[in-house]
Amino acid sequence: MTTPRLVRICGALAEAEPLGNAALYELARVGRRGLLGEVVRIDGERGTLQVYEETNGLAVGEPVALSGAALTIELGPGLLGSVLDGVGRPLQRIAEATGDFIAPGTTASTLDAERRWDFTPTIEAGATLHGGDVLGTVDERNGFVHRVLLPPGLSGRLAVIAAGSYTAWEPFGHLDDGTPLTIAQVWPVRRPRPVAARLPLHNPFVTGQRVFDFLFPVAEGGTVAVPGGFGTGKTVIEQSLAKYAAADVIVYVGCGERGNEMAEVLDEFPRLIDQRTGRSVMDRTVLIVNTSNMPVAAREASVYVGITIAEYYRDMGYRVALMADSLSRWAEALREIGARLQEMPGEEGYPTYLGNRLGKFYERAGHVRALGNPEREGALTVISAISPPGGDFSEPVTQASLRVAGALWALDPELAHQRQFPAVDWETSYSLYAEATNAWFSEHAGSDWPDLRRTTLELLQRDRELREIAALIGPEALQDGDRLLLETARIVRDTVLGQSAYDANDAISPVEKTYLLATLSRELLEAGQHALGTGTTFDQLDLATPRRLLTELRWAPMADLAVRAAALRAALKELAK
Repeated sequence: MTTPRLVRICGALAEAEPLGNAALYELARVGRRGLLGEVVRIDGERGTLQVYEETNGLAVGEPVALSGAALTIELGPGLLGSVLDGVGRPLQRIAEATGDFIAPGTTASTLDAERRWDFTPTIEAGATLHGGDVLGTVDERNGFVHRVLLPPGLSGRLAVIAAGSYTAWEPFGHLDDGTPLTIAQVWPVRRPRPVAARLPLHNPFVTGQRVFDFLFPVAEGGTVAVPGGFGTGKTVIEQSLAKYAAADVIVYVGCGERGNEMAEVLDEFPRLIDQRTGRSVMDRTVLIVNTSNMPVAAREASVYVGITIAEYYRDMGYRVALMADSLSRWAEALREIGARLQEMPGEEGYPTYLGNRLGKFYERAGHVRALGNPEREGALTVISAISPPGGDFSEPVTQASLRVAGALWALDPELAHQRQFPAVDWETSYSLYAEATNAWFSEHAGSDWPDLRRTTLELLQRDRELREIAALIGPEALQDGDRLLLETARIVRDTVLGQSAYDANDAISPVEKTYLLATLSRELLEAGQHALGTGTTFDQLDLATPRRLLTELRWAPMADLAVRAAALRAALKELAK
């Protein structure tokens, strides 16, 4: 059989002949150095490959070797706490082997093939198995229970199973047809993992950020688009969610981001403590790193690697959150590859299938009942940052995301310049999950949560209108009631919606604290309106004291909230006289 050889090279793309027997998206080793590539087009005997590594030095005539398999990722214990590149190679082991820079053609398995795990079976020999069944457990990271699953598509009678210490690929049992059972499994990253059923979304994905939980909540299993121009804080928001959000597992995909930002994540995350478990944040985190100086083709693959890992932990019955930062860089990779393939360009040069690819990506989120027994539910929430050029939300990536995402957290550069964090534009942002999550918030925060949210949004809307009028005639020309509303809205923006990522008591806000701050802000407005109704003028109102107490409440630890709230209510009682 004739060995395929390169006949054309164009950046990250290479063409080889003969490749008529190749399959679409089949992996290949390209050139004498064995660069990792993927077949993306077949035209007769000529095949086009996108190469996941730098092609500098690649020459026409070098051989191509097909692998017979698609791009897959190894799934098993050892993923948590790992740092992978865009195609699933562990960066730490690569650095130990090649130094600070990845040598072309370097190979490394995602999981450590030599590490042993203590496996405890949860079923007995003789049981009839189906894909997705839980076979046993492994203690993966400091008490995190890793459920070993029968891969989807397999079924049969369990012939042998034994507890013990095993490597990822050492069989701990087998089916009656001889199929070996191992702790780890592989899965093609571009194919969604199957589920038993998709379930309604009702529980909120609690972020710990007041503006999101209160005004624009997202349900567990939902999708969020976070567009914003340069300097609006997209990466800070994604990192804050990765640190503090109420999820069992976080998969953070740095897709085309600056290397210094990912270096900050790698330095900071191991030192952070998860407040719910008392363990390091890295114990629940998988980092996929494909920075802006890494090959563009691997950037396109990185989001699929990340969401496949997220689906794997979802299938165990965990709440998983995927942070993709950013999808704009991923779309730029599609555009570059499409241009080199000489495909018909769509709007702004993006491929015409951009919306389809984005839709398929977002649809892999959801709240599901996993395959197999015992019955279990899992959720995969997707939060994707988008970097529209010039902050223009009409550009294709943002618009394609808005067609399928359930929530929009729009970031405003003007608010960012005013040092408002998160810099969320509450007029543009929305959430389709607010009604579905109202019952949970009413039970865990306060029964009037939906009404409090509605009145706060109305206050902010009226504040925007009054500020436009005040800019023309001056705030002193407004009626006293409108001046009170303006001042109350400013307090709400500062104390309820604003947070500091650098203060331990303010970086994360439990829903109880969020509810208390919003309730007291409304009581402040009502107390001021009552005082104005008795003949007091706005200039006579003592708003400084309650404003100071409310600000102190924002920075207070949870243990001090009750005492500080009582002091503030006493001040409001004096204000209303």
